[in-house]
Amino acid sequence: LDGVKGGQGVTGVQSKTVNFTVGRSQVSTVDMKTQTMTVVRDGKTVKSIPISGGSPKNPTYNGQMVISEKFTQTRMDGSTVGFGGEYDIKDVPHAMRLSSSGTFIHGNYWGSPSIFGRAGTSHGCVGLQDNKGGGGDTPGKWFFDNSLVGDVVVVKNSPDRTVKPDNGLNGWNMSWSEWQAGSAG
Repeated sequence: LDGVKGGQGVTGVQSKTVNFTVGRSQVSTVDMKTQTMTVVRDGKTVKSIPISGGSPKNPTYNGQMVISEKFTQTRMDGSTVGFGGEYDIKDVPHAMRLSSSGTFIHGNYWGSPSIFGRAGTSHGCVGLQDNKGGGGDTPGKWFFDNSLVGDVVVVKNSPDRTVKPDNGLNGWNMSWSEWQAGSAG
């Protein structure tokens, strides 16, 4: 950036070479009609996982979302996201944040195994079959262990609207022209 003007009275003064490696690509697509998530890594399908997404009363957002945080275990209290006392689960395993408003993809040990791949039962999250405490070989643990912060999760065929671009790291839901219109440049 040596000599590059960055604004009035501001000019870059450093010339530096930086090396980095681009990691693997992983995009997981959640189809709310089939209650199934397909995990694609570097262009190849690696796993299909039955899920339980949002209920008809509380559907899951559509759109491209990005995993922004990972928690081996976390508390989910409905009163913090507008659901009053409908739920308060102190030990949700394998939780990965998809929106700042409280959408997660996470392990679910309290739902009957028969819901996964068949029915949306959550308050908008994407649930994966798991065990209390997160132990064992479960879909929730597999997905957690095989996901990175920055991985994309696409939700489609939900009756809900598309997640807003500023609700988490979800600017991917803007067109390029909308992105440019909001640019400082």
